[in-house]
Amino acid sequence: MENEGIKTRSGFGRLAAALVLRLLCVLLVTLVLLVGALYGVMYILAKGPSETARDLFVMSVRETSAVGFLADLYLSPEEIAQIEAGREAEEFAATDTSLIHMDTQADPTTEADAWGFVDEDGDGIILDEVKGEGYSGYMMIVLDPSRVILGFDPDSLGVRGYTVEEMVQLRDAVGGINAGGFVDIGGQGDGSWPEDAVVYEGTVYAGGMGVGEGFVGMDDQNILHVGLPSIQAIQDANIQYGCSFGPVLVSNGKGVDPDSLASGVNPRTAIGQRSDGAMLLLVIDGRQVISLGATFEDLMNIMLRYGAVNASNMDGGSSTLMYYEGAYVNNCASVIGIRRISTSWIVLKEGARDSAGN
Repeated sequence: MENEGIKTRSGFGRLAAALVLRLLCVLLVTLVLLVGALYGVMYILAKGPSETARDLFVMSVRETSAVGFLADLYLSPEEIAQIEAGREAEEFAATDTSLIHMDTQADPTTEADAWGFVDEDGDGIILDEVKGEGYSGYMMIVLDPSRVILGFDPDSLGVRGYTVEEMVQLRDAVGGINAGGFVDIGGQGDGSWPEDAVVYEGTVYAGGMGVGEGFVGMDDQNILHVGLPSIQAIQDANIQYGCSFGPVLVSNGKGVDPDSLASGVNPRTAIGQRSDGAMLLLVIDGRQVISLGATFEDLMNIMLRYGAVNASNMDGGSSTLMYYEGAYVNNCASVIGIRRISTSWIVLKEGARDSAGN
């Protein structure tokens, strides 16, 4: 009887091992089929008859640090360079500050403003859901522009970065979005060093890094400037808070030439300002079934719809996040979790700058 029990257990063991082996084989075959199908889809996008689909695929993957190599699987460096050369940086006229009239705001708690929004809870912030073809996200409208400053810690430069949540909490603020880019070699950056120049409380940091595609910043009158081309231009405009990225989306009340905004579809972040001074903070989710992402042209059209006189794209992709009232509003696209970054645009509590003597 004892031998029979041993044989029975041995038989069950062999059966279990066989079942596990079959399951692993099924999973392996499924994985191979999925990879093969994905490779085939990308091949069709890159080599198929549609140049529009090819360009969109190339620019979408090339805008990311993690999967930019996918374009190299199908196209030569010369072909990729030709596609990317389709978007050339524009030069913009200096920001016309006379277009911003901060004394024209209606009473936001009792009547709709010129764009149809009402601050129902009276906290000076309106959060509106944004939807379009293939994308969704959120627009935060901050009625008092003096409440929006750059979240940046000079003492942490080269030491550590901060998540949007950490920076909001560090400044005892109520919300914020990610801002400029950061040094991110191989997708392993710790957010401790900005990719280009930063201005915090009127002081330029990392000025030797230049301004990238253009600088966006708030001056001493709480007016947003976009497309500043140099450190000298930043100083001439008396910028108090700002960072580099781009491209510019709206300049002096006009959307930029769509031909200069060729891009892929990805998570996006942008900042803008209305003619009444209200600040527009935008995030668009991406790399999800329900929201693939947006192009730069999509961002421009959204900003114009919300009344932006000036607006600029900020760092996107896995950095795109909006934090408000103790929680993230949108979905993080990063597969490794929420990342630390160098700069954020944060929204202070009402009267915070007045009480601080600023």
